[in-house]
Amino acid sequence: MTERIRVLLADDQPLVRAGLRVLISDTPDLTVVGEAGTGVQAVHLTRELAPDVVVMDIRMPVMDGIAATRMIVEGGSPAHVIMLTTFDDDDNVYGALRAGAGGFLVKDMALDDILDAVRVVAAGDGLIAPSVTRRLIAEFAGRPATPAKVIPVEGITEREREVLTLVGQGLSNTEIAERLVISVATAKTHVARLFTKLDARDRVHLVIMAYEMGLVTTFR
Repeated sequence: MTERIRVLLADDQPLVRAGLRVLISDTPDLTVVGEAGTGVQAVHLTRELAPDVVVMDIRMPVMDGIAATRMIVEGGSPAHVIMLTTFDDDDNVYGALRAGAGGFLVKDMALDDILDAVRVVAAGDGLIAPSVTRRLIAEFAGRPATPAKVIPVEGITEREREVLTLVGQGLSNTEIAERLVISVATAKTHVARLFTKLDARDRVHLVIMAYEMGLVTTFR
């Protein structure tokens, strides 16, 4: 039997945690190993319970989800963090990404999409749904610190730069392959090399880098 993905829920609203717990309890490949109502509790329980994925609300008392995520990542935990956001209200998306979040769950997402997101992030792939990516990049583009020109990065080829640009626009490996007229396996290889060369945690981190290098200025 395949080992279940261990999930820690961190949200200051008991009803939100209860809803997610019930959703996950009905799923054979996922299990909830703990719940936290504050960022401090989330950090403590991540160390104690060693979950595979932490579903973390951005706004919590005592310590918010961004600070908690930063502590979890900098502490060396292998747990992947997904931020729980409303998007319409949260203005800390970029900060969450910089802290090391591996993706985002929007609170009004379809239930199956939430479960799929947990699986994707648990596998080490950032949650980069195109709709989310467009929203994130729109957030970045509105900031005054937007790079004015492409920043050169040593060690990546021109083809890898093209792939990084498309990753930054939210394209999947299959879509990248179609766009560049290469095989999916080749696209995966290019992405894997970018992870190594740029020391990126996951696909979300690559999106940040593509933006900060000035490669992403338009959507697909």
